[in-house]
Amino acid sequence: MSQSAPPHQDAASTSRGIETAGIEIIGEDQRTARPRDLFLPWFAANISVFGMSYGAFILGFGVSFRQAVVAAVVGVIVSFLLCGIVAIAGKRGSAPTMVASRAAFGVQGNKVPGIVSWVTSIGWETSLAITAVLATATIFQRLGWSSGTTVKVIAAIVVAVLIVLGAVAGYHIIMRMQTVLTWVTGIVTVIYVTMTIPHIDWGVVTHLPDGPWQAGIGAMTMVMTGMGLGWINIAADWSRYQSRDASGSSIVLWNTVGGSLGPVVLITMGLLLAGSSQDLSEAIALDPVGALATILPTWFLAPFLLVAVLSLLSGAINGIYSSGLTLLSLGIRIPRPAASLIDGTILTIGTIYVVFLSPNFISPFQSFLVTLGVPLAAWAGIMIADITLRQKPYDDTDLFRSAGRYRAVDPVSMVSFLVCVAIGWGLVINQYEGVSWNDWQGYLLGPLGLGGRQGPWAYANIGVIAALVLGFLLTVIGRRGIVRRQEAMAPSTAVGASVATDR
Repeated sequence: MSQSAPPHQDAASTSRGIETAGIEIIGEDQRTARPRDLFLPWFAANISVFGMSYGAFILGFGVSFRQAVVAAVVGVIVSFLLCGIVAIAGKRGSAPTMVASRAAFGVQGNKVPGIVSWVTSIGWETSLAITAVLATATIFQRLGWSSGTTVKVIAAIVVAVLIVLGAVAGYHIIMRMQTVLTWVTGIVTVIYVTMTIPHIDWGVVTHLPDGPWQAGIGAMTMVMTGMGLGWINIAADWSRYQSRDASGSSIVLWNTVGGSLGPVVLITMGLLLAGSSQDLSEAIALDPVGALATILPTWFLAPFLLVAVLSLLSGAINGIYSSGLTLLSLGIRIPRPAASLIDGTILTIGTIYVVFLSPNFISPFQSFLVTLGVPLAAWAGIMIADITLRQKPYDDTDLFRSAGRYRAVDPVSMVSFLVCVAIGWGLVINQYEGVSWNDWQGYLLGPLGLGGRQGPWAYANIGVIAALVLGFLLTVIGRRGIVRRQEAMAPSTAVGASVATDR
């Protein structure tokens, strides 16, 4: 279509309380959020007791307690700090993350990382839904209620419906919902931690032997991909309602604190529990949240289940909401609620597959993290560098037209992305049970003298970090002049000419 301005969302952004805004630019009258408002969605989405499961995942790398704590704290904080930097794009462009990303990759070229982003979001939503279903079945069995296939089927349907309904409602309802969930989940989590302290065996935990330092890097990489990097492709979706004069450093701060606070505490507690009991650690691999409930008294199981499921749904709703926006950014012309419904259907199918057909939870989960973590890290490195190089807001109109300053395809970013992905996949491996079809990576570990697929670097999964750092460096070196020329151009809306826009 032809018009002299990009798609904008006017004041009527809701219908019967449901957000109707899609990927269009948020109008100035709607940009009323403050940086501290970002704390709630990030905190609520990451306060889930599922975070404790990472304690067992980390110790699975064969590291000591002190190595595990360093890997957890560094991995969590650094990854959410990167999320905070990407969130600045939301303020600058008043558009979702994968629309702002067009400035780096081109309006059409951005569809390549856009597909990766969409699949990643779907995968995360599905993993959270799976965890909720497995936890429900385990706790029902512990309570002596109905269990087995029937419970799992009903739980899968109910979980999927609740996630989709929350995502369809949109930004404003989700923000109000997160306020309640933050308090409820926070209080119950504190109670859980207090009740499980007697299960900690400090003598066993503190005598866990140190593992090779490469294993520590692998554990940290797993935490980064499972925490902040798992959200980084949607980081600007929540900040697009920030006022244009909001402080960029404050946005970074509240994103980082909100996202990191819960996981740092929860993972540390998970390390103490999993390190104290090998049986519990092994059970977590099969049913992350349900296993954590086995050490609770029966009277607390019902409230624990309720809050555990609600916290998982909180994260999944955030993901479905954003994956719907990503789907729209790929050129699918449907209402935002319909996009969330499509993603919800895919989530349901994925949940049924893992719950009923996969031998365990942890294998497909870690395989997913490693495989998609590489291209997501490559995109993040390029995007963060692009944000760092820019000094001005994005040109709203040119984010939606291939003939504008951002062009249809940015060849430097596209080549950088493909190179980073190829190198990254060559430095990670997938040898998890039940996912042998994905065992094709790690092809550079031998040629680069890192010991091959069985050497000490095999499980370090340095390909994720390599893709992130290399993407950043290639962009800073190769696109500095491009960004300067783009920002030197007059705003497209000031030219006064009719321009063609691409949704």
